[in-house]
Amino acid sequence: MVVEGWPGLSRNGGDDEHPREKQRGPVVLRRERRYEPTTTDQRLLDSRGPSDWVHTDPWRVLRIQAEFVEGFGALAELPRAVTVFGSARTPRNHPEYATGRALGAALADAGFAVITGGGPGTMEAVNRGASEAGGLSVGLGIELPFEQGLNPWVDLGINFRYFFARKTMFIKYAQAFVCLPGGFGTLDELFEALTLVQTKKVTKFPVVLFGEDYWGGLYSWLADTVTAQGKLGEAELALVHVTDEIDEVVRLVGASSYQAWQDTH
Repeated sequence: MVVEGWPGLSRNGGDDEHPREKQRGPVVLRRERRYEPTTTDQRLLDSRGPSDWVHTDPWRVLRIQAEFVEGFGALAELPRAVTVFGSARTPRNHPEYATGRALGAALADAGFAVITGGGPGTMEAVNRGASEAGGLSVGLGIELPFEQGLNPWVDLGINFRYFFARKTMFIKYAQAFVCLPGGFGTLDELFEALTLVQTKKVTKFPVVLFGEDYWGGLYSWLADTVTAQGKLGEAELALVHVTDEIDEVVRLVGASSYQAWQDTH
């Protein structure tokens, strides 16, 4: 039988110009590619078979999408907030833990929610101070080879698989960024925030380094080497604020960010 409108093409065969084909949803399979032992629906509903598909890139895309959806949904109604970073290795009896706790309380008293990485150490201290002061304490955790889990002072917590999804939440839902002494993770977030402010991807976003003894060397290098050699401008260096005073942190984040928050709400 010849298919009407397609000379030389039968339902059971094909020619070079019009080869036989099979449709797999929007995908067209032709020639030898059309032979598949099962259909997509059948594979969906069949609980047997290999599970390595959960580690393929197309499935990862859906996981990434899910992390953004969950993050946006959970954080969309946050009040104005400040993201605070610091070391997960700070012991509870260290002066930096007490500082973090006091900073969290001061930000809560000023009407800010606090967002941390949700881990132990300085992050726990900030969450604890905010929670004890009656503020909203948020923790955004990350899947790591060494298990941590969210600290007990997190009121609203989300765990992420992917650093880049988590980073988006730190920036998108905060009006300022404060770094207490920390390591690679803190430095990573610090320079990402500064780059986004420098390139005007985010606006009116104060970046504060708390602890002059700890951060003074970094600031001096940025001023005396990077800026001096023309790799930064004076206005860009001015994006970085270094202080030892909690009141100064609250003033810096409040003066610059409150109007920005109001403008978007």
